[in-house]
Amino acid sequence: MNIKTYKMTKLFMSLGMTFFLSLSIFAQDSVLLRTEKVWYNSSFEDTGIYGVNTEKAWQFLKEQKRKPADLIVAVLDGGIQADHIDLKANMWVNPKEIPGNGKDDDKNAYVDDVYGWNFIGGKDGKNVDGDTLESVRVFKSVYVPLFESTDEAKNIENQNKYPEKYDEYLELKSKIAKKQNEAKANLVQYTSLLEQINNGFKPLIEFFGDQPITEENLSKYEPTEETMGAMMMFGMIPQEEWKGKTMQEINDELTEQLNDAVSYFNGQIEYHYNLEFEPRFIVGDDYDNKKEKDYGNNDVEGPDALHGTHVAGLVSAVRGNEKGIDGIAGNSVKIMAVRTVPNGDERDKDVANSIRYAVDNGAKILNMSFGKDYSPDKEVVWEAMRYAEKKGALLVKAAGNDNLNIDNDIHYPTNFDDEGNKVIESLLTVGASNPEPENLKASFSNFGIKSVDVFAPGNKILSTAPHDKFRELQGTSMASPIVAGVAALVWSHYPKLSALEVKEVIMNSVNVNPQLENISVTGGVIDAYKAVQLAEELYKKN
Repeated sequence: MNIKTYKMTKLFMSLGMTFFLSLSIFAQDSVLLRTEKVWYNSSFEDTGIYGVNTEKAWQFLKEQKRKPADLIVAVLDGGIQADHIDLKANMWVNPKEIPGNGKDDDKNAYVDDVYGWNFIGGKDGKNVDGDTLESVRVFKSVYVPLFESTDEAKNIENQNKYPEKYDEYLELKSKIAKKQNEAKANLVQYTSLLEQINNGFKPLIEFFGDQPITEENLSKYEPTEETMGAMMMFGMIPQEEWKGKTMQEINDELTEQLNDAVSYFNGQIEYHYNLEFEPRFIVGDDYDNKKEKDYGNNDVEGPDALHGTHVAGLVSAVRGNEKGIDGIAGNSVKIMAVRTVPNGDERDKDVANSIRYAVDNGAKILNMSFGKDYSPDKEVVWEAMRYAEKKGALLVKAAGNDNLNIDNDIHYPTNFDDEGNKVIESLLTVGASNPEPENLKASFSNFGIKSVDVFAPGNKILSTAPHDKFRELQGTSMASPIVAGVAALVWSHYPKLSALEVKEVIMNSVNVNPQLENISVTGGVIDAYKAVQLAEELYKKN
């Protein structure tokens, strides 16, 4: 599934739980955002913060008089707002397709694929929104027929015949039931919190009016029974998050975050762990035919484009337009949108077709901010990865957000086959780092001295969001496109490099830190400035 996490805050001791909170939502008229909101561009040399040194990299390229060549980065994700105010100028537009004529002008099997393609939609324009997790699909397709058929005698026979599978069945069944119960309990709690916000903030808004909140006017307010819960929530917000905002603004932001939480747990109940749910009929393909590719539609935004829009902005939001953020690679590359991932786990067939579509239509870098625990058709994905490598592409993949050693706990798509051999060389797997140098690895980030190549900023990351907004998210989903953006910055300005050379440049220019040395291949956080310097050296040698 889309590898996204929410920004969690302190425990509410009276409730025994945490709640989602991110007070970083900016409307379109927020033209210039504070520099501390884009910490991930920081220079480690100058600030001690392990950012990626973006501005120095751009200055170096300017001094060297390097001009960017055309380069396409494919974002395989849940959907992108292609006309976002800070993205549209840098979106890939298929030059061989005539928009809206209902024809496959370029004869690539995809009708009107102007900005890319959507592999989780139907030809009638309908789209998959939610889907189950792969573990649920495996449970239904593999274990239920063996141990939950209508023939009880056969079930018992299979228990004795396949004892290991039966143990796996019991473990997975217990896990699914546990997740269902947790989601239901969390939904009740977050719904209750939302009700407290809706009720408790009304008197607060009336009391404070349109005055920005200060310590002085806060001290004058005496909480009532009606507002006590709301004030407890307010008390958990760091001062720098609320200072200077009105109570109405804080209410709106909290409400949006809690609505996100309610939606998230609703999704777990209705889609992810729902054994009865099956949305694939919407796509209308022959799902068992793994070689089938001509399905889907051209709606690259889909019903929920938050994750993909955020990822795309980190790679290539327009630079210098005084709107929102400046993408790492900015105006030097174009973003191809490939809708691959629903609200749930992506399917291997769709991943493979997305990879092939991207490289067949000119993408040189593919960002894959998704992953899952099970991959029943992993060979199909591996074949597509090998195909992409032969086409000269670089794949960049998020490591995942479970704080697991993925050398042991496999996170798919993995770059290692069942014998432990690398599937391809031209892939970078990315872990997430924090802005705090003393606590460099993000607590949620997966790791692995064999399986995670580099780390990149992945916490408190500001980027583009749907409806022409900007928002902070966290996860290895954010770290991956930052690496893809640095790779694109390098490759667009040094186009004679190969995919493997770009990968080597990225890996050989990290800022090493002992905290990361035993949990990743390079032991460091990427640095765009050092990367372009190294690329320049390679060019001069050749």
